[in-house]
Amino acid sequence: MSGYWDGRVALVTGAGSGIGRACAHALAEAGAKVHVVDINADAAARVADETGGWAHTADLADPGAVDTLPADADILVNNAGFQHVAPLTEFPPDVFTRMHQVMVTAPFLLIRRVLPHMYAQGWGRIVNVSSVHGLRASAFKSAYVSAKHALEGLSKVAALEGAPHGVTSNCVSPGYVDTPLVRDQIADQAAAHGRPEDEILGEVLLGRAAIKRLIGPAEVADAVRWLCGPSSGHITGISLPLDGGWTAA
Repeated sequence: MSGYWDGRVALVTGAGSGIGRACAHALAEAGAKVHVVDINADAAARVADETGGWAHTADLADPGAVDTLPADADILVNNAGFQHVAPLTEFPPDVFTRMHQVMVTAPFLLIRRVLPHMYAQGWGRIVNVSSVHGLRASAFKSAYVSAKHALEGLSKVAALEGAPHGVTSNCVSPGYVDTPLVRDQIADQAAAHGRPEDEILGEVLLGRAAIKRLIGPAEVADAVRWLCGPSSGHITGISLPLDGGWTAA
């Protein structure tokens, strides 16, 4: 649709690398101006330079950090997150709390911050980067699984409240994505179990998936852009699995 993206302003968290960086690029290539938010100032500046956007440094575990970010975004992509793997009996409570602050509280505060602007103009797009772990559980990931499940619920509430105001809210829920975070997990598990990395990838990470490869960050970003685009205005409150058939098995 000609002119659809003209003047659109997006805010993407965790945009310094991985999925967030791919989302910033995808939205900028579509024609939006992008606020690039990351805890790493150098990474945020680099991606902002790559996309012609604006860089913001923020530790989203601090609720006050949200108040430093723009409130006039037309598109919000909640992507920031991190992983920690440990049995429930050994999981550090402070890490559990921080993960929920970054992956649930910060998205709530950001949605709350941008909705008045979206409501006032009668248009807005919220995309929450969830995970297949927002739909299914894996052992040793209590904080991540519970945070992503909470994000899925938050997204649905935003969809119901936003609908009368022209605002949609959806989740994209990928399986294992080819990012440094996942590559580090593969290396750590290979070292811990004394097995080759390709065995860990095929048998552990991709064991449930029908498509036996990691998802590319750009593939996730394409789905995010589509949910913000002119063909998806009637899609809201959904979770779109990009999981290579994991949840079908």
